[in-house]
Amino acid sequence: MAGNAFTAGVKPGGLNSSTEIRILLCYLIRNAASPLTGEELEAALLNEALVNYFEFAACLSDLCDQGLVEKKEDGYHILPKGREVADTLQADVPLTVRECAQRAVVRAQLLARKSAQHKVQLEQVGTSYLVHCSIEEGGAPLFRLAVSMPDKFSANLAREQFIAHGDELYEHLIGVLTQES
Repeated sequence: MAGNAFTAGVKPGGLNSSTEIRILLCYLIRNAASPLTGEELEAALLNEALVNYFEFAACLSDLCDQGLVEKKEDGYHILPKGREVADTLQADVPLTVRECAQRAVVRAQLLARKSAQHKVQLEQVGTSYLVHCSIEEGGAPLFRLAVSMPDKFSANLAREQFIAHGDELYEHLIGVLTQES
C-alpha cells in the first residue's frame, strides 16, 4: 500500500498516488512562467480536486527534502534533479490531469496578481455591509469605489468578483467617463 495517497476530496480521475503527485508538482514548478507559491499550487490543485490537501502538503515538503525543488522568498524553484524528474516522468501523470493542473495554476497566479492590485475591505454597517474596493498601481490608489451590500454573503461575492474583474470595471468606467456626449 506504500505510495497510495489519501483520496478524500479527490475527484474521479484525480491523483491517488504520492509518486504521481510529486511528479505533477515537479512538472508544474518546472513549466511555470514564474515561480509558484505554495498558496498558488494549493489553490490550483485543490480547487480542481486533483489531489488531497494532506498528500499535497506532504509531497511538496518531500520534494524540498529530496532536493528536487527549493523554496525561496518568491516561490518554488525547480532544481536539476527535479527538472530531470519532470522531463522524464511527466508521462506517468495523465495528460488530462497535467493540462487541467496547468490551466488551474495559470488561473491561481492571475488571481494572486490581481489580489495584490485589487484591494477589498468589508465594513459592517448595521445589518448590511459596505464593500470598499480599490485598484492600486505602484503602491498608489488608481481607483476607489464603495458599494453597499445587504448581507455578508453578497459582500463576499462582491469582493471575489472585484478581485477577479476589477480591471474590467475600471476600464468600463473610464470609457464612460471619457466618451463624448
